[in-house]
Amino acid sequence: MPKIKLPDGSDRHYDAPVTGAAIAADISRNLARDAVAIRVDGQLWDLTRELDSDAAIEIVTRDSDDGIEILRHDAAHVLAEAVKELWPETQVTIGPAIENGFYYDFARDEPFTEEDLAKIEERMKEIVQRDEAVEREVWDRDEAVRFFRAQGEEYKAEIIEDIPVDEQITLYRQGKFIDLCRGPHLPSTGRLGKAFRLLRVSGAYWRGDSRNAMLQRVYGTAWASDKQLKEYLHRLEEAEKRDHRRLGRIMDLFHFQEEAPGAVFWHPQGWRLFRKLVDYMRKRQIEAGYLEVNTPELMDRSLWEASGHWESFHENMFTTETEDGRNFAIKPMNCPGHVQVFKQGIKSYRDLPCRLSEFGKVHRYEPSGALHGMLRVRAFTQDDAHIFCTPEQITDETVAVCNLILGIYRDFGFEDVRVKFADRPTVRVGDDAVWDQAEAALKKALDVTGLDYTYNPGEGAFYGPKLEFVLRDAIGRDWQCGTHQVDLNLPSRLGATYVSEDGQKRTPVLLHRAIFGSLERFLGILLEHHAGNLPLWLAPTQVKVLTITSEADSYASEVVGELQEAGLSAEADLRNEKISYKVREHSVAKIPVLMAVGQREIEQRTVALRRLGSNQQQVVSLVEAIGALTEEVRTRCNAS
Repeated sequence: MPKIKLPDGSDRHYDAPVTGAAIAADISRNLARDAVAIRVDGQLWDLTRELDSDAAIEIVTRDSDDGIEILRHDAAHVLAEAVKELWPETQVTIGPAIENGFYYDFARDEPFTEEDLAKIEERMKEIVQRDEAVEREVWDRDEAVRFFRAQGEEYKAEIIEDIPVDEQITLYRQGKFIDLCRGPHLPSTGRLGKAFRLLRVSGAYWRGDSRNAMLQRVYGTAWASDKQLKEYLHRLEEAEKRDHRRLGRIMDLFHFQEEAPGAVFWHPQGWRLFRKLVDYMRKRQIEAGYLEVNTPELMDRSLWEASGHWESFHENMFTTETEDGRNFAIKPMNCPGHVQVFKQGIKSYRDLPCRLSEFGKVHRYEPSGALHGMLRVRAFTQDDAHIFCTPEQITDETVAVCNLILGIYRDFGFEDVRVKFADRPTVRVGDDAVWDQAEAALKKALDVTGLDYTYNPGEGAFYGPKLEFVLRDAIGRDWQCGTHQVDLNLPSRLGATYVSEDGQKRTPVLLHRAIFGSLERFLGILLEHHAGNLPLWLAPTQVKVLTITSEADSYASEVVGELQEAGLSAEADLRNEKISYKVREHSVAKIPVLMAVGQREIEQRTVALRRLGSNQQQVVSLVEAIGALTEEVRTRCNAS
């Protein structure tokens, strides 16, 4: 009879086969209430499955990561059951749990409407209320195909036919609804609770192939508690308000259009902001010992083949063939070009580390459906750098890079930064022995930094392991931006060498490093993090001087001149409009400082100063105002 080992090391003995639900109840009433599944020797099982032999187990609760994923998967099944009850002719296809929620794809002639979503959600709540038992069944493959075909579910039948012959076919039944699924699932629909919400409908091709039928994908979210659901819905509302595309319009920063998908059209204000990012990063990199270079955007295919990019990344590259038969690619990365710069002239160990940086424009093909403002583009600028060093210098350079990255993020208001260690991916270049060496070197360097980190297995670059720096923004979303990679493959493939202390030619280690990553993407994240309310030092236009009457036009122009002379970005609004209209318009446009001037301000050489987000204004002397603002900018810049 089974001996069950618990996570705390204790054992429990049972005289007969026992379910996970019974074990949870045996431990405590609260655990039985919160349990949603059981992990048996590392594999997730339904609570209702019996264990008839010795096993190490862990009870999975609804508020754990695995538990929430199971809740979301169950919500997808309840969604499908609700749709089949309301519209029996609809075919169901697949419905997985995803980040923050779930979806299900349906084949249906009529499009779902907002009213339909409300009906479906109400029926889902009824199904939860019915507390239908969820039962796992093992079926014969051919029998399962016949069953679904008889139900008119051609998509399900096709999925089953494609499952490997050695894989078990399991179906889950709840009420009159039955679905193909590996599981695990909750013991009953009532255990799901009602902390879910349907969000939207979109189109999706069957199996992601544009040659297949278009399906309707219903998205939803599900959480362990009503509180978590409310918090998430609030984050969604905040995200909509902070959407960088919306802010880009109202702040007149940039736009997109179909003639250049995935590329940004920068407006004067936006380009000024972009250049501020570049100027800031250039200053920080010069201070850190980087040498800025610039490399061609178009290079021959042979270079990309030698580097390994052609084999591993070709489908994401824009290519062209010239009349003389040569094949070229627009660079998707800067690293091969930087190696070519390093190779010019003989390098000695005394020249290392050699830190080369570039604000390089790169292009990568992304499917049209994946493009999303500046957060997912085809054309972008990398703040790329490559450090050529000896093996002994990896640790010191990694520590310096980590400190630089974290300091820069703090300057932009990101205090919560997570570090992930990503090791070798399935598709990669180089021998395993080389990867072993690179991973060990990066791991050792990371340990020296003393930073907390987690593992992200299989997500390294195709040429080396990497550190990923993940920013958490003001509303709790995570964004992976910076990377630091150890590469022992590319320098060798491209013939980079240096003369070591013993006079021998050696291959340098190549450290790939990006901080913003994509300047465009970082700017989109930055706008959403600050809701467009950029700090004074960073704002493209820092001050707007607003006239109350036309008699103040000359004084306003004088104020702008003095602000500009002090190094501030300032403009005047001399339009014949009410001051309340001007204040409202420029507040919407997120101008950090507004200065109103009228007859009194002329006579006293003052300004009525108002900061963004405040309804209060303060009348101060022009000299005092300029001094305070320049000091605020100077202090911030010096802190950088």
